[in-house]
Amino acid sequence: MNVADFIASLGGAAPAPQLSAPLAGLWWAARGDWDQAHKIVQDDKGRDAAWVHAYLHRVEGDLGNAGYWYRQAGQPAAKDSLEAEWERIAAALLGSTT
Repeated sequence: MNVADFIASLGGAAPAPQLSAPLAGLWWAARGDWDQAHKIVQDDKGRDAAWVHAYLHRVEGDLGNAGYWYRQAGQPAAKDSLEAEWERIAAALLGSTT
């Protein structure tokens, strides 16, 4: 799956079952369901989940908490728009840029 396919999948009722937890969280975030997205990534100990977790707290406006999760993910704190960050995370997790 590439980013375009991932974005197209947002029209479905749920994320594709083969998606990793971080990608499923990102999918729910794009659908505006912050709580579902957070529930998926909050207990995942991986760096990818930490990155999505950071993004979610940035969406929420809790930049201090987001900073903690960026550090856990080994990622710099995002400075670009939320939309650009979402797409950048999706591309990185999918291993593609288109």
